[in-house]
Amino acid sequence: MDLSLPLAFTVGLFSAVHCIGMCGGIMGALSYGLPPELRQNSLRFLLFLLAYNSGRVLSYAAAGALIGLLGGTLLEALGPGQGHRWLQWIAALIMVLIGLHVAGWLPRLAQVERIGAPLWRRLEPLGRRLMPVQSIPQALAYGAVWGWLPCGLVYTMLISTATKVGPLSGALYMAAFGLGTLPAVVATGLLAGRLYRYANNPYLKVVVGLVIILIGLLTLWFPELLDVTSYQQPQIDSE
Repeated sequence: MDLSLPLAFTVGLFSAVHCIGMCGGIMGALSYGLPPELRQNSLRFLLFLLAYNSGRVLSYAAAGALIGLLGGTLLEALGPGQGHRWLQWIAALIMVLIGLHVAGWLPRLAQVERIGAPLWRRLEPLGRRLMPVQSIPQALAYGAVWGWLPCGLVYTMLISTATKVGPLSGALYMAAFGLGTLPAVVATGLLAGRLYRYANNPYLKVVVGLVIILIGLLTLWFPELLDVTSYQQPQIDSE
């Protein structure tokens, strides 16, 4: 039974305190950056916030597809039998590391953000050119750039995406994670960043981190929950 997509969504959902802390300021600034008459129209305002975040999730999916390409190579290198199990363990361990990071017990995990710093230096000017955002396509494009912002949590999830086999599997995994983050980040935009102070509550971070750690431990004990691949060796017709 493959529950990897629901689990990725759940990790995104419970990572709300990290997402609000990381992206709350950005979402608040983007909200205030929209024209006042647009912000006063609740439906249009929500559409712009959804466009920003849809672009962000699409970028997560694109990155997941790229990293998912490595999955088949990893599986072949480790062997389809034991390799499958190794990939399950790696994915579960990374989930535990994410929980430790969200709880504030593994701050050094944020150092993985350095991996994407060179790419972000090239993309960040593109985001500036899209400002001020005045249309839905602009908001979608800005969100697509924003999705590549170096983030320790996102990058750690991307590392676990290497346990997937193929670009489609990787894209779906990261899209599920991104959709899990959607409620918190959109709510932050609607409330103009007012959730930020609640997200920084250390006790809340510990509780959420423990939940994610528990999910990781459960998948270590029951690795079938993270059936990271349905890969099968191609059958060769001997006739």
